[in-house]
Amino acid sequence: MPRTGRSGAVSSLPVRLDAVLVQALIAAALSFAHLHDLAAAAGQDGWKAWAYPVSVDLLLVAAWRRLRSGGSKAAGWCWFLVALTASLGANVATAGLLDLDDVPAWLRILVAGWPAVAFLGGTLLAHGSTAAPEAVSVPVTELPAVEAASEPPPPSVTSVPPALVAHARKVADDHRARTGTPIDTPTLRARLGVPLPLAEAIATQLA
Repeated sequence: MPRTGRSGAVSSLPVRLDAVLVQALIAAALSFAHLHDLAAAAGQDGWKAWAYPVSVDLLLVAAWRRLRSGGSKAAGWCWFLVALTASLGANVATAGLLDLDDVPAWLRILVAGWPAVAFLGGTLLAHGSTAAPEAVSVPVTELPAVEAASEPPPPSVTSVPPALVAHARKVADDHRARTGTPIDTPTLRARLGVPLPLAEAIATQLA
């Protein structure tokens, strides 16, 4: 239906029907009804008869999403064929080939066991591994680079003026003469009044 904007111009609603989508919706509705009728004929009355087609459609959607995920497609194809067989089987069974007033025992067993099958398939599809091998190998490839970046940089060598080294040597000799033991770095630092890195560098040259 055309509508008029503020400027008075007439514009059409951006609604476009896709023929393929309409056909898919019609087919889904018919298959939904056939599954409901078959479940009801097999003794699943009330809300349970409506739950059966929902479970089949959800399993189809889950399998289709697995096929489009790019991961392992074996499970996706397996459960897609299981759900498709259930849908096609209901369509064929309700097309006049089966007496819905006298459903055989084996079909009642299949219908009764379908919820467990659908639950198993949905769980495996939802919680199965879908990661591609390439995605798993990325952290392994980048691990050495991360470890190299986390390593602390090597300590810088502190330059010591020769005059300070000569003075420190006199202090060390005096300490040895008085105590009989070599001077340690904390004592040397205290006697010279220099930072610890510089005292360590001086002690290295005195050794």
